[in-house]
Amino acid sequence: MTRFGTGWRKALLAGTLAGLVAGGGQATAAAAPAPLADGAVEGAVDVVRSEHAGTSSHTPLTPTMAPGASLILSRELYPLARRDAVVDKPFGQAVADPWRWLEADLRTSPEVADWVARENRLSGAFLKALPARADFAARIRSLLDYPRVSLPRKAGRSYFYLRNTGLQNQSLLYVQDGDSGTPRLLIDPNGWSGDGTEALDLWVPSRSGRFLAFGRQRDGSDWRTLGVVDARNGHMLDDRLEWANDTLIGWLGDEGFLYSRYPAPAQGQAYRAVLAGKAVWFHRVGTPQAADELVFATPDHPEWGHKAFVTSDGRWAVITTEASTDARRMVHLVDLRGDGWRRGDWRVLPLVTDFAHEWKPIEGLGDRLWFITNSGAPNGMVAELDLANAAPRWRVIVPERSQSLSGGNVVGDRLILSYQHDGATTAVVTNLRGKPARAITLNGIGVASGFAGRPGDNETFYQFSSFNLPPTIFRLNLKTGQATPFAQPRLSFDPADYVVEQRRYRSKDGTMVPLYLVRSRRAALAGQALPTLLYGYGGFDVALTPGWSPVRMAWIAAGGAFALANIRGGGEFGEAWHDGGRLAAKQNSFDDFIAAGEYLIAQGITPKGGLAIQGSSNGGLLVGAVVNQRPDLFAAANPDVGVMDMLRFDQFTAGRFWMDDYGNPARAADWQVLRAYSPYHNIRAGVRYPAILVTTADTDDRVVPAHSFKYAAALQAADIGPLPHLLRVEQGAGHGGGKSVDKVIAGGADVLAFLAAYTGLSPDLAAPSP
Repeated sequence: MTRFGTGWRKALLAGTLAGLVAGGGQATAAAAPAPLADGAVEGAVDVVRSEHAGTSSHTPLTPTMAPGASLILSRELYPLARRDAVVDKPFGQAVADPWRWLEADLRTSPEVADWVARENRLSGAFLKALPARADFAARIRSLLDYPRVSLPRKAGRSYFYLRNTGLQNQSLLYVQDGDSGTPRLLIDPNGWSGDGTEALDLWVPSRSGRFLAFGRQRDGSDWRTLGVVDARNGHMLDDRLEWANDTLIGWLGDEGFLYSRYPAPAQGQAYRAVLAGKAVWFHRVGTPQAADELVFATPDHPEWGHKAFVTSDGRWAVITTEASTDARRMVHLVDLRGDGWRRGDWRVLPLVTDFAHEWKPIEGLGDRLWFITNSGAPNGMVAELDLANAAPRWRVIVPERSQSLSGGNVVGDRLILSYQHDGATTAVVTNLRGKPARAITLNGIGVASGFAGRPGDNETFYQFSSFNLPPTIFRLNLKTGQATPFAQPRLSFDPADYVVEQRRYRSKDGTMVPLYLVRSRRAALAGQALPTLLYGYGGFDVALTPGWSPVRMAWIAAGGAFALANIRGGGEFGEAWHDGGRLAAKQNSFDDFIAAGEYLIAQGITPKGGLAIQGSSNGGLLVGAVVNQRPDLFAAANPDVGVMDMLRFDQFTAGRFWMDDYGNPARAADWQVLRAYSPYHNIRAGVRYPAILVTTADTDDRVVPAHSFKYAAALQAADIGPLPHLLRVEQGAGHGGGKSVDKVIAGGADVLAFLAAYTGLSPDLAAPSP
């Protein structure tokens, strides 16, 4: 059995705003008030009226944390957003889009950049003045301040892993030679930029462990620059591969690797152009990108994207082709026997030639390939193809189960399959013919991930985490089935002080929807109603599972409750659950989320006026839609990096890939559905809205920030009550990936302090702090 030496164990276990300048108030051009003088916003933010004080006199900004109290903000303080007379007439219906000018890239539009700067000055001053902000920042920092490591990856005799001592902005990559070798620092991304905005993203060692290919992520963008390091001595090679995006790395020995990239975008269009032309290329180590060889592309279908997976034995390259985010792929194979590929002879063989089903490669050994597919199995099954046969045919190895099959690996001579159901993760271990050897149930509500390895290994590693438990790494002995803790985080709080429950509630149409609830054990036993943060997503077949978040835990530790609703549109219960919340059925997602809020209040878990909601990306769309539909239900809302203009989402970057979930705005029937719930187009003037903090990032090239810009401008222009509707734009960040620890702390503290101010949550740091 592989054992790790002392060096390995020690490595695992060691471990202000500037002066503010304001612009004009939010009004039409004819009625615009005189612009505020330079420096007036800081004083202007102090002009906050207390609705409960019964007076409109100006008082300093001293937010009260008393339950039911609210801070209100005069509309005249919002930066002026010019309204243009832009009107579209799709399908004979007039639709105004007065803030379309905010779609311009703030890097090239001084007007957009100026408006964003003014918005940030207003929101920055407001959030900084909230007294709970410093408490939340300290709490989040404390929850992040512990040594942590990633799952190890083995290549040759070497082990590779990430390590963070606690508050380093980016984790460092180490390599250890053999079981008891001394860990060596291989890559420190903290030196790539002074502010931690460049991150190490993907990293894949060659099979021998001699080289390692890695991706550099800048400012949170989805674009990657690939590089190569010699793992023997840490020497960085000159290899620099641009315009990789959503790529795999498939090593062919130590000679080079397959990867995916797009054509270089036009000047100034890197963060907004529609993505097209993604192809698979081969890069030889030590050569310039111009010498890379095209392996597979579909120029007649530039909307298709391709990725290459190489089997552990180097026998096959499996190229999967996607036309959208839906779980449907075509599959091609490249036979890597012989020296043909070394001469640039890339013979690509068709295997699955339509987009009818999902085909996710697991592994290959010789001529045998294993895939996860939903062909005839909505919850997923394992199918094998033996290419040694003259007429190869698919054979079911592991039939569909009632649980959803989320992933699989071949380790040693075993298949390890991961299933999700009702919050429990089960690892099913079979032989390569699918005969069950044992099922390992991981106790507690949480999620396990990893189980990586290669044929021939006799052990694998996985990590388990939950809402109240940071990731713990376990080693699984494949011969005995015994799982033992390998690297456990050092905690300054007791996870047993917090209760994780799973409940079910009834949605509008009678469907029973699962909901996770997390709160202190003391409050649960006392039946105490707590300010509650409700989170949701509900799209793209994505399953929301229990996982660790220091920001969420800071809310819970401060005396709040956290709830996560597994609404329809997600992937928690297979294909039917996904179909039940997309396209024409998308309203089900919103109904499910609204019903979750009603349930929390009806059950006495949340007091009236104490419910905050949050969602990111598709979840940001969710929050924007339900606020429009039920503004009375929520005290505060945080739509984060949301898709807010549903009539133009397909016009930017990856938006066109989302049409299988949302529909096509160019199709009349789909347009009618989208128009009915689009957050930007359905703000209800004359209705009192909750406090809203819209958050996005300047380098988000997945859901471009224009969605949030236009939505925030529309909120601030509408007569929807006196509570603040602010926009916070993170600088040097993207859709969420690669964010530095400093940005996680600052952003999390701002959002939690805002939500706390309107739900009555008062952090008490005198209590034991994590």
